[in-house]
Amino acid sequence: MNDMGLRRLAAAGLITGSAFGLAGSFLESDAWRGLAWGLDGSALVMASAILVLLCHRRHQELAAAGFLCFLAGQTLVVSGAAMSLADSTASFGSGAALWSVGLVLISSSNCWPALVRGLGFAAAALFGLTALQIFVGTALTPLSRPLPFFAYPLFVATMIGWAHTLLKASGLPAGPGDQPT
Repeated sequence: MNDMGLRRLAAAGLITGSAFGLAGSFLESDAWRGLAWGLDGSALVMASAILVLLCHRRHQELAAAGFLCFLAGQTLVVSGAAMSLADSTASFGSGAALWSVGLVLISSSNCWPALVRGLGFAAAALFGLTALQIFVGTALTPLSRPLPFFAYPLFVATMIGWAHTLLKASGLPAGPGDQPT
């Protein structure tokens, strides 16, 4: 598959994951929420795997490493998709910590627009705080308010920004190691 095909597939995964993840946050039924979050997580894992490859090809190693951390976090989060909110807290907290680390690395890379990077840093801070609270024993679930519930819009906006960047004709810029020969 060519570069544009991979970028489109990754963007589709980001958009699909964003839509199902946000929708799942508003579903009352555990079964429907689990289905939405299962689809969300699977789409984001696929998109992340592709983004690791794309960023590495463009010599954007910091972003590639960030997407590896993000992928690891997403697998932990999706592992709890079919559980009750209370039962999924431990895997969600671990996943949120890795989301935070991944978002910091990805947002530190110059391959994203400044606004998208800023949104990513803000989401990272909120998910990092959420993970810290869970790790010290605060009784939070994936839908607790204010955190992590109000982190999701920033998270979704970041992923939509990534998708938009991928779909632009120029795509991801080359990193410092990608010099023309």
